[in-house]
Amino acid sequence: MRSTIFNIFFALTTLLYAIVAVIFSLVPGRALMMASLRRYTKVMVWAMRNIAGIKVNVTGHEHVTHDGPIIIASKHQSYGDGFVIFSQFDDLSFVTGDHITKFLFVKRILAKMNAVVIDNCGGSKVREKFQQTSQIVREQGRRILIFPEGHLSEIGTHHRYRKGVYHLYKDFDCPVVPVASNLGQRWNQNDWTKHQGEATMEFLEPIPPGMEKEAFMALLQERIESRSIELLDMDNLGALNPDNIGKQKENHVAKAKREAREIEERELEEREAKEGAA
Repeated sequence: MRSTIFNIFFALTTLLYAIVAVIFSLVPGRALMMASLRRYTKVMVWAMRNIAGIKVNVTGHEHVTHDGPIIIASKHQSYGDGFVIFSQFDDLSFVTGDHITKFLFVKRILAKMNAVVIDNCGGSKVREKFQQTSQIVREQGRRILIFPEGHLSEIGTHHRYRKGVYHLYKDFDCPVVPVASNLGQRWNQNDWTKHQGEATMEFLEPIPPGMEKEAFMALLQERIESRSIELLDMDNLGALNPDNIGKQKENHVAKAKREAREIEERELEEREAKEGAA
């Protein structure tokens, strides 16, 4: 019953704030738009706690007090991830796939928010989008949220980490704050059923700028995945299947996109290497 009531509340509230966002997208400046987004996310976190019975504890705030831009790279198990993270900040940009721009007015709203909208196939198009946006966000000293897996992962598992997060890290030349979570135990991906209980979202020690790609990607994944596993509540499993803990999973859609993306990334790296040698 709690899940049904929450899902209805979620749908109606989202519709209401979508209408508000469309109106505010026509108003000069970003203040009203961002204020409405903050309010929306706080309302959803309230609903998670008071309707669905999901009590999310956010820790590690000391790791996001850095003056200037910060990249927040989060575990992505749940539709609730974005609500919780956004509710912690006054102004936050984010990276999202172009799949959501098919909805009416969404493209206008995302532009107003200074979101980085990328082609889901990745590659050089992702790189260009990062470069176009990074200067604006860096000058404003804002934080930018990215989900390095690129897909919602089933609780306990992970997708291959996408290298777009490294290009963002390199362009911004700023710290990356990994975020671990076990929220998927209570709200797994976009499942209808929610599971009552506590969950934790934890900002971890920042990774300083300047690391090489392979070392950075390995460290980022190790920090996020190892801590996310440590946070799992084995006394209240919720949506967790213990047999899945630590597994890498990839559906056929994600696999096809990854393979296309990897081909384009290799071609881009080869072109950059040739240009560097010339």
